[in-house]
Amino acid sequence: MSANNSYLVAGSKPWNKRVFDEVISRYQGEWSYVDSPEQLDRAVQRDRPRYIFFLHWSWRVPKEIVHGQECVCFHMADVPYGRGGSPLQNLIVLGHRKSILSALRMVDEFDAGPVYLKEELSLEGGAEEVYIRATYLSAKMIRTIVEEEPTPQPQEGEAMLFRRRMPSESQIPKLSSVLGLFDFIRMLDAEGYPRAFLEHNGFRYKFSRPALYDGRVAADVTITRLGDET
Repeated sequence: MSANNSYLVAGSKPWNKRVFDEVISRYQGEWSYVDSPEQLDRAVQRDRPRYIFFLHWSWRVPKEIVHGQECVCFHMADVPYGRGGSPLQNLIVLGHRKSILSALRMVDEFDAGPVYLKEELSLEGGAEEVYIRATYLSAKMIRTIVEEEPTPQPQEGEAMLFRRRMPSESQIPKLSSVLGLFDFIRMLDAEGYPRAFLEHNGFRYKFSRPALYDGRVAADVTITRLGDET
């Protein structure tokens, strides 16, 4: 193990902080958590951590940090398959029920860095449930990386890129099955994500917490007048 026992975890979702407090902060070493680019810059300058682990990050990491520190991110696909944005939603649209969580060393190109570890990840449940599951799995992988300091290995195979989804794509399209509708609603059911919606006669109907029954889907619905959405 390296003599430097300072580690930094960066996350932008509430479940990231919860898993940090419950699990990661109890690991051996000096652990810090940041949730904004400003905090990240200050913590890097102050601590010069051995590793920086990015659980779920909404901002591009500056090149000086990527090149100056060993930065590890977690991507919800079996890279090089599924590089790019919105991996959970793209995987579910393609019919995947499980995937791989890949721990990658960050490089200039998104999701193209060498791989430390891979672990199987279930995609069942609502989006927030899957993200929480992935965060707990990331915590387990972080412990392995800190304790064993594995050398990341280059990705092998042809890259298959995912495109980041836009909020307008949350409008429910024409679907061929009830299961397809259930999957579409659940894949967007997480805090901070645009919920699946329909528009009709001047109102927007947003769906969450879907449940799949025999031949039907039950879900919570929030109705707002078009133009009044927040």
